[in-house]
Amino acid sequence: MNRAAAKHLIERYFQQLTDGCGNGDCTNEFCASCRHFRPLDKNLAAAKALELFKINAKLCNPQPSNEDDPDDKMSETDASTTTEDFSDVHYLTENTVCAILSFCEEQGDYSALIRVVGRIFSSSEALTKSFRKDEPTATETPDSSEPTDVDQQEKQSSETTGASSAAPDEGLEEMLDPCEVTVDIAALRRVYDRLLSLDQVESALVNALVYLTPNMELDLEYLDVYETSPDYLNIFIIVLENSNLHSPEYLETALPQFCKAMSKLPVAALARLSRLWSRYGLAHIRRMTETFQQLITFTVVSNDYDGENLVNDDAAVVAATQCLKVAFYASILGGDVDVEHNEDEEEEDGESDELSLHELLGEERLYKKGPPADPLESELGVRPVDSIRPLIPYEDFVNESLNEVVEMDKDFTFFKVNAETKFSFQSCPFILSVITKNQGLYYDNRIRMYSERRLTALYSMVQGQQPNPYLKLKVRRDHIIDDALVRLEMISMENPSDLKKQLFVEFEGEQGVDEGGVSKEFFQLVLEEIFNPDIGMFSYDDDTKLFWFNSSSLENEAQYTLVGLVLGLAIYNNCILDVHFPMVVYRKLMGKKGTYLDLPDCHPVHLFQSLKKLLEYGGNVEEDMMLTYQISHTDLFGNPMLHDLKEEGDQIPVTADNRQEFVDTYADYVLNKSVERQFKAFRKGFLMVTKESPLKYLFRPEESRDKLDFEALEKTTEYDGGYSKDSQIVKDFWETIHSFGEEQKRLFLQFTTGTDRAPVGGLGKLKMIIAKNGSDTDRLPTSHTCFNALLLPEYSSKDKLRERLLKAITYAKGFGML
Repeated sequence: MNRAAAKHLIERYFQQLTDGCGNGDCTNEFCASCRHFRPLDKNLAAAKALELFKINAKLCNPQPSNEDDPDDKMSETDASTTTEDFSDVHYLTENTVCAILSFCEEQGDYSALIRVVGRIFSSSEALTKSFRKDEPTATETPDSSEPTDVDQQEKQSSETTGASSAAPDEGLEEMLDPCEVTVDIAALRRVYDRLLSLDQVESALVNALVYLTPNMELDLEYLDVYETSPDYLNIFIIVLENSNLHSPEYLETALPQFCKAMSKLPVAALARLSRLWSRYGLAHIRRMTETFQQLITFTVVSNDYDGENLVNDDAAVVAATQCLKVAFYASILGGDVDVEHNEDEEEEDGESDELSLHELLGEERLYKKGPPADPLESELGVRPVDSIRPLIPYEDFVNESLNEVVEMDKDFTFFKVNAETKFSFQSCPFILSVITKNQGLYYDNRIRMYSERRLTALYSMVQGQQPNPYLKLKVRRDHIIDDALVRLEMISMENPSDLKKQLFVEFEGEQGVDEGGVSKEFFQLVLEEIFNPDIGMFSYDDDTKLFWFNSSSLENEAQYTLVGLVLGLAIYNNCILDVHFPMVVYRKLMGKKGTYLDLPDCHPVHLFQSLKKLLEYGGNVEEDMMLTYQISHTDLFGNPMLHDLKEEGDQIPVTADNRQEFVDTYADYVLNKSVERQFKAFRKGFLMVTKESPLKYLFRPEESRDKLDFEALEKTTEYDGGYSKDSQIVKDFWETIHSFGEEQKRLFLQFTTGTDRAPVGGLGKLKMIIAKNGSDTDRLPTSHTCFNALLLPEYSSKDKLRERLLKAITYAKGFGML
């Protein structure tokens, strides 16, 4: 039996299970007309139809009925109202549509057009053959006023179908260009412009799509139709060119069903669609993005979700999110992309044949080596981190309505454990806000800490030792670097799994239980020492106020490894760090090398501007600039040093022809080669803690930038000791803070919280407390940085408040920091 016959039989079984044969006395137990038949929903009916086909079950003979014809469902207008019903039109071209339109305009009746549109758009076979490039267009054949000849149509369609389905086992790559399709997009768009101006046709398109999509789901899920006929993708291309898909008529039923069918497409087809959209440009991708976003928002706000009724189980939201992923990657592909310049991956440790304790406990899925690569990402060969500038900003793909209802604890479980059977929105991180993704990271870290605690308890029971469920660090304030780094170095060499335990810090000679505040102070003090320019591990740029690796540092690689380890521990233990790195450091941690485009962040004034002027120079580069491939820089002590970017670089002049290569080589040396030893050691330490974390998968480098929204901080601040938001001193305080410049605001944050950076999600997530600290006085405000608490006396005037506060935050170190 050929494929067409099999498909026809399955459709008949499906029709029999859903609509019945029409015989009221039917005795077939597999027919909806049978009195003893239990009704099935469409999904169960589709699965049952496939089973009946396999066992060659009984098929009823359908009773004659006008309702059996889908064409009549699309249009109830009697054919006798026109002299021509165009029943010989088996697929559409621009010429055909123009001819039918002309006929309908002459008759003053569009029922014929409605019937044809309904019939063609409700048939996958007819739609696949429609609007082919090899058809003559209306502009090419102005004399064509009659519908295209049927025999000629069938001949051309059979030739096209034969070409597209030839040698299906040879692979799609050999059969077609990934971006080449047989649909004439320009002609299709002209047709839509005319059709969508008619309200009657709009209804026919909606109804046709509702009828078409269940059959498409069957084709894709059970018949693997795309593998045998790649032109099946034409259906999706044609339907998605409808610019009204976001309108209410489609959002209720048609578009959700269509998205479900689209989500059933194989990865190769989705990748082909994404590449195609990337060539259509910004306007098309934005329309696709807004269409899918509107469906997600419409569905979310129309339903109530809770712990029992999860948004993850809403098929329409899930399907629309998966479709949105296609637009997301199209936006990346259509923008500026750098798939090269990747850092060398760390070598994986050899797999052990012995079972781990996680595997013995049946928990290996929960603690596996991090998330797998996204199939669509792998098929396209591009990652979000490869994007330099997408066509559509990343923020436009975040759906706030969805973020409000997603249950991240359950979503995390689906992501880590039930990925095969349950959908997790963490598999589409582009749709999640930074706050939501941070919740996912928090759950991942806490689960790993809990796991290490359990393993420690089990090992202790077996070995009869005292359990040590925490990563304990006991340090002296005067020797915090020596104590901390030596202890961490020992742990990383002897038992690196202890680094996954929850951190517990104790300062020698001090009483205090570490509930987060002591660890926060520990990281703050360690980072102040590490980034002290006098130590020489990092250099500081006065213009950008950022740190960079010192290429001539005298410190060994172990020291940089320990610095990376400390930063990894801070993230793992959910501590905000006062670290000032340029964006390129985060890109490098995620596997990308620095390029010329990264220079503005870390070397903007002298180096980037000079290289930019070199690239833009219109005169004689070689004679006027007199540059060679030998460059100079300073060492740790400020002494000039020469370096050849190429062998015998001092003999190679920079010219107009090779200046781009010179700039790229120069940037590669500054950002990569000159600090390769230091950065590799730093990255090694960082990955000791975060390698199995979804950090790299969930977040983009750009999301490490913090925005200081003090309006949000004011709304979430709490008051104590007699103050409230209506107190005059509190009103004066916020007016003063809002009048500060950027640098003064960061000084205030440093004074109050111990860091001048906003937490993930912005300052609105910072739980700050303002407490009354006595009446009017000359004393300065003080703070408890461990609790983000500001102790503010009730000053007698706004001017005095401003003067006292500025003095406190400007000269904070040495007093007032508790």
